[in-house]
This record gives sequence, C-alpha cells and structure tokens, in this order.
Amino acid sequence: MNRRQFLASSTALFVIRPGLAQEGPFRTKYFPISAGMGLHDLTPAPDGSIWFTAQGKGLLGRLDPRDGSFKTVSLGQGAAPHGVTIGPDGAPWITEGGQNAIARVDPSDLKVTLFRLPEKFASANLNTGVFDKQGTYWFTGQSGYYGRLAPKSGEMNVFRAPGGVGPYGITVTPKGDIWYASLAGSYIARIDLASGSASVVAPPTPGHGSRRVWSDSRGRIWVSEWNSGHVSAHDPADGSWKTWKLPGERPRAYAVFVDDKDKVWLTDFSANAIVRFDPATEKFNVFASDKANANVRQLDGRPGELWGCESGNDRIVMIQTIAAG
Repeated sequence: MNRRQFLASSTALFVIRPGLAQEGPFRTKYFPISAGMGLHDLTPAPDGSIWFTAQGKGLLGRLDPRDGSFKTVSLGQGAAPHGVTIGPDGAPWITEGGQNAIARVDPSDLKVTLFRLPEKFASANLNTGVFDKQGTYWFTGQSGYYGRLAPKSGEMNVFRAPGGVGPYGITVTPKGDIWYASLAGSYIARIDLASGSASVVAPPTPGHGSRRVWSDSRGRIWVSEWNSGHVSAHDPADGSWKTWKLPGERPRAYAVFVDDKDKVWLTDFSANAIVRFDPATEKFNVFASDKANANVRQLDGRPGELWGCESGNDRIVMIQTIAAG
C-alpha cells in the first residue's frame, strides 16, 4: 500500500453504544495488510513498529505505523505462525505451529532461527508464548501441552497439560509467575517455574471456555471466556473470583489485554467489536468495527494505544486514547 492509500484509509472516532460508559475520547486507525494474509497475533516493538503473524501465508510481518508500510519474511515451508511476543533480546519470538517450532526473527536482518519441539510432540498445535523474568520462554500447545525454552542453550522441555487438550493463552505477572488458559479444559493454571508442574484453578462459571489470559499490575489474572461470554478476574493473593458478562446478546469473548491503566480490553466476535471494561466502575465501552466479520483474535498495546489484528479483514487496528485538553 502506498502513502496516498494509507492516508485515505479509515481514521475516525469510535462510535460508542448508547447507555454505556465513555472515557477518552478515543480514535481508531486501520492499517490494511494484503488480502489473504490470515492475520492472527501482533505485538508492539520498542522501536515503534508492530510485528504481526500472517498465519494464512506462513509469514511474520512488521508494520510501520508512521506511513502504513510493512515488510514480511517467510518463516519456512509449511509455516503457520500463531502467537508473537518480544523477547528480552528485542527480537520477535513466534509460536510456529506449521513447523512445530519456536521461531526467532532477528529484527536487523530478518534471519529466522527455529527451535523445534521433540518428535514425540509433533502435533502440539502451538498457540502462544511469553517470557518470564529469567528470560525463559514459556509456550502453549492446544493439543494438550505447554513447555519452556531456554533461548541461550536451546534446551526445551514439554509437559502434558492437566485434562489434555486446550492450552491456549498465556501470561506473566509483574512478579514473574506464569499462568495459562485452557479453552477445552475450561480452567486456568499456574506453572511452577522450577518443576514445570501446573496447578489448575477453575473459574466459577462451568464450561466457560477460558481462551486467553492477561495479568494486571496487581497480579490479578483476567480471563476471556469464549463459551460464557464473560470476563473474569482471579486474584491469586486470596483465591477470589469476580466475573462480568459482556454487554449485548450472546457475547463471545476471544482476546483479553490489560493496559497500563489497568483497564481491561476484550474482543467480542458476536458484537463484531472491541470492548473496554473499567474494573473501578464496572462499566463497558463497546467499539464496533466499521467492517463486518472483523474477528479480532488478539490484543496487545503500549501506553495510550491498543492494537489488534482483524483476521477477518486482514487489517491491523489501533485505538488511541486522546488526552483531554
């Protein structure tokens, strides 16, 4: 896409549904990526760019938000990348399910390095990954696995998840604890970093379908519940749970992200929208996409900005909070 096309792309204030809370105001920008890419996950980089996975084409991409331009690199034959996060080394690390490997892409020359899972875990169906405070990379595999990789040595350990299939989203708390969500298992679990064992914690809604998780600044674990349409918060400090249903008819909560103000952002496939939840007021903002079937599968952000991949439209969306005055 050239600069003229970028400048002509959608830039507008979000319309907020009547009867819901409003803060901000907020502004959205859409960054079209090539049709057929099959966008899935993204993460902001320290240099201001946005790394994204294109599952449909086996690519990793880097968007420059200043002008809407992007570059891509192939992750290898048969690649089907899912999650991406920035490591302590400043490089993007990818759960590359197509080659059953963890991939690292050098941001300077785009060289791809693969860390393959052992053959006995050939159908792990890799999903998402995150780094702990020691620089160890932890990842999930929806076929019933989670694991860890020591980047410097290349040593990898894979563990069988309680209850089998389901591990999906994963997060790290400010203290360095690792938690993951099991979609099929309808639970969240804390991983013991030394032994690798997982302790299951079941949310109060039966069969809720916990899809993704994110920690807030206090170490509370926020959960997007796909089946129930709820957002829930678990506080490991006292074992408590709180849960709220997203607004609208039959919500389907997919992604969750907690920003630097501890506001909780989610995606609702049924409403074709991104939803913002304020835990202090217990009120929601609903930001509908300007195109049908957005299907935002993952959210991430940095101060003042929320980013998501519209997998249905092959666009990257940014929501900015506009400072008052």
